[in-house]
Amino acid sequence: MPEIDFYPLFSRAKITPLRTLITAGNLPPDSFFATSLAQLQARVDPELNAVIDVPGHGEAGSYAHNRHKGNAETIEAAGRLYQLTGNPDYAHLATDILCLYAERYPGMSYQQQRNTNPPGRLFHQILNEHMWLLYAVLGYSYVRETIPAAQQQAIEDNILHPMIEMFTVTYSHDFDRIHNHGLWAVAAVGICALVLGEDKVLDQAIYGLEGDSISGGYLAQIKRLFASSGYYIEGPYYHRFAIRPLCLFAEALHLHRPDLNIYEFHDQAIGKTIKALLMTSYPNGRFPALNDASLSMGIKDEGVIIAVAVHHARYGHSAALVGTARQQGQVWLYPCAFELAQAVEAAAASGPVQQAYWPSVELNEGMQGDRGAQGFLRLRQNGDITQAVMNYGQHGMGHGHFDTLGLTLFSRDHEVLREYGFGRWVNVETKFGGRYLDENKSWARQTLAHNTVVVDQGCQNEFDVALADSRHGERHFFSGTGPVQAMSAFANQHYAGVGMQRTVLLLELDALSSPLLIDLFRLRSEQAHQYDYPVHYQGQITHSNVDFQPTERQILGEANGYQHLFDLARGQTPQCLSLTWLQDNCFHTWLAAADGAELILAQTGANDPSFNLRRQDCLLLRQHGRDQLFASLFETHGQFDEASEHCEGARGVMNHIEVLGHNDQGSVVAIRGEAAGKPLHMTLMISNAADVSPTTEHRLSFNNNEYHWQGYFAVVTHKE
Repeated sequence: MPEIDFYPLFSRAKITPLRTLITAGNLPPDSFFATSLAQLQARVDPELNAVIDVPGHGEAGSYAHNRHKGNAETIEAAGRLYQLTGNPDYAHLATDILCLYAERYPGMSYQQQRNTNPPGRLFHQILNEHMWLLYAVLGYSYVRETIPAAQQQAIEDNILHPMIEMFTVTYSHDFDRIHNHGLWAVAAVGICALVLGEDKVLDQAIYGLEGDSISGGYLAQIKRLFASSGYYIEGPYYHRFAIRPLCLFAEALHLHRPDLNIYEFHDQAIGKTIKALLMTSYPNGRFPALNDASLSMGIKDEGVIIAVAVHHARYGHSAALVGTARQQGQVWLYPCAFELAQAVEAAAASGPVQQAYWPSVELNEGMQGDRGAQGFLRLRQNGDITQAVMNYGQHGMGHGHFDTLGLTLFSRDHEVLREYGFGRWVNVETKFGGRYLDENKSWARQTLAHNTVVVDQGCQNEFDVALADSRHGERHFFSGTGPVQAMSAFANQHYAGVGMQRTVLLLELDALSSPLLIDLFRLRSEQAHQYDYPVHYQGQITHSNVDFQPTERQILGEANGYQHLFDLARGQTPQCLSLTWLQDNCFHTWLAAADGAELILAQTGANDPSFNLRRQDCLLLRQHGRDQLFASLFETHGQFDEASEHCEGARGVMNHIEVLGHNDQGSVVAIRGEAAGKPLHMTLMISNAADVSPTTEHRLSFNNNEYHWQGYFAVVTHKE
């Protein structure tokens, strides 16, 4: 058995000075580390006098599920607090819970299987058992020095060894799965093996059951699960979930298997993936809901807090990391995070918490970085950060949505062009046990539920996961610096016989209070189609130049998400559509070149007898034809304070957008507005050539007018 001063994530040499600092009262109570410690104590201290309960079975969201999860978290937190404070009460709490599980766990039968994930004894899916073991064994390792030998033996014989056998033998087919579930499995078993001193099991966790570092194991997870940019295929919501076991096991291997040089492994893959996750976040710290995702998940998740500390400790100081930690409001309570806490205090002396500013970035997808990408454009203007996100990467495995070339916009602390996220009420037992609802397939994952064009009321790749996984978007260009930024991509296989290209620009203009978003969505086909351009928004329409005619609240269609939309009103559009809505305290105006189109106002809620869908509004700009360029402009402007009845800037500066022409070589669009009585006119010229480079010369003629530019795009401002 290992020595009693053996800890998976830190050495006694690291924890002792920190404990001395805390117990001697030399850690200022208002310091960042001290306030983080107080937060953890506030969570655990009520458990010191509570009755310990180890219940039986229960589905996701039930009391039993939550109690088991909470017990594991308390074991780990209490063990950590014991190491930090030396207070034996925390050690007794962790020990008492562990001993009760050691008494009851062997007699528990396996749960009923409720999905494709195998069941455990505590939970309906083995994933939760992996998580339980990881937390429980960490807590056990921190208090083991206080536990009598007989109780140690009971805990190890009745909990730890049976769980290892369940994961690596009973469910061996699931252990080597390259997936976020697989990361939890190898981290739990690996750290458990470290604590128990079982080298063979540790090697299985590191190298896989076959020992080849290819078919499974921690090293294979790192090499195969993350793109060369660090992006995680399932999106930020599942990335923040996978990052927790990734970092915890990395810290353990960094200390106990230095020969692996884990933080340098695979071209510093762990550092890249932590940074990639953070760079996807919105300025307010929330993650864009790419693929199945909660709309509320953000950087305050425990996994992200751990990841920020790990990156700072193992890859060096970064102002953006310190800014992120300040936004998180707490630091991971481990020795490796102490320097980060000190850096946060130093930054706090210079001013109040600001939005952490990550630059624009394109995160490629695929192990070789050749399967499209996710694009993130950011511009800071007047202290506010505007962010546009476009998906032109991979499908996202089983949690993927059919939304290639989907777009979201974040401005003034709001998601303006909105994502629906997943169709699920996590841990709400009465909503299908907290699991994914049928509406996740019939609405949330459908192309219609996203801000991307729908062809013939269908779904990309016919809602076929295997087909979607075989395809990906194609990067066209990305320019993420300066006052004019742009990204462009193709998706030519996602609808049969239809080629798609989307180009998105963010423009910083002195005449505007926020950056302008320009969206050019081009479609090509030899056959005529119906094209629907959805705009998912939240707020109250305050103005439109469309004469809406109410409908009889009909249902918009029969399948592919249309069956869930009520058709509320329709109107024929003028040459330039203009529509403004108020979202909380600011206005957003959508201009679109829409000659001969129809605008449909719709709302979710149809064919939803269990009321599983959130009520959301959307606009559908409908065109018919073969080749079509949807040219749109989104302007954020003005402010409204209902309490003071103050409103200003309810009308935007821009008032016209027009397509001057487009072909396979390029698109030319005119934009007009008026600011402070002066005209603001621009011409946008965008390359549509797949082989464009920064030196490519373009010469196009539309309506007897010549247009010339070099490179990917050009924005020409006219003084007329």
